[in-house]
Amino acid sequence: MNDSQRVSILSEALPYIQKFSGRKIVIKYGGSVMLKKELREAVFRDVALLSCVGVRPVIIHGGGPEINTWLKKLNIEPNFKSGLRVTDEKTMEIVEMVLMGRVNKQIVRGINKTGSLAVGISGLDGNLILARQLDNDSHGFVGDISKINVEILDPLIAKGYIPVISSIGSTSKGISLNINADYVAGEISAALNAEKLILLTDTPGILRDLNDEKTLIEKMNLKEARQLIAEDIVKDGMRPKIECCIRALAQGIKAGHIIDGRIEHSILLEIFTNSGIGTMINA
Repeated sequence: MNDSQRVSILSEALPYIQKFSGRKIVIKYGGSVMLKKELREAVFRDVALLSCVGVRPVIIHGGGPEINTWLKKLNIEPNFKSGLRVTDEKTMEIVEMVLMGRVNKQIVRGINKTGSLAVGISGLDGNLILARQLDNDSHGFVGDISKINVEILDPLIAKGYIPVISSIGSTSKGISLNINADYVAGEISAALNAEKLILLTDTPGILRDLNDEKTLIEKMNLKEARQLIAEDIVKDGMRPKIECCIRALAQGIKAGHIIDGRIEHSILLEIFTNSGIGTMINA
């Protein structure tokens, strides 16, 4: 890339930087994006750059691959139903250990190394995420969000810190629950009245079959997203992603983005370029 191209990219980004300065953007980070060092570092730099230009990023993370690794070490077979992890008591102990400890602090440390300042918390802190067990305990210790208490986040964001939140909540009786990180990101984005919700995934975005080929849907509205769910076109791990976007959009956020986290700097490409990189769902 020559100097002229670099200047052109900066010029293209300027109106977006001006538009989103001071606005909150919630980013869900997880999946295979976590596994490769160069992808992790690209995400951390993207988040740091957003913070430097005045955007207020909030990170929600899962940690499925890391959880599976530790379950296998302990001879516990991972079990999924409808795209959600079935979580018994032993699995819940591993989920807490991995998400609240190992994964959360890895992200905090990575962002801090860029010069920005991140603060790691879980949904247990300050009762940030209150939940109830999903579908009469059909998935064990898996939660359905009942309330988000964003007051704990407001002073952190106001001071320029980047909250990094692990997707564990609790019942009113203090029982820890594993909650799908996509749903957590959607509900927190709505509670914060965020400008955007961005989901980093292992696919280019939402795909549809066209002439026996998978093609990317670059834009869709809320009605079209609901239709994909109703017609059972999206399944497994993609379904929670679209559902959380639908719920967040219905509660007032302006756009949800499902983008390919396997591409370096995909966050910046989606937010600060005219063409974007994944699927954008508008209200």
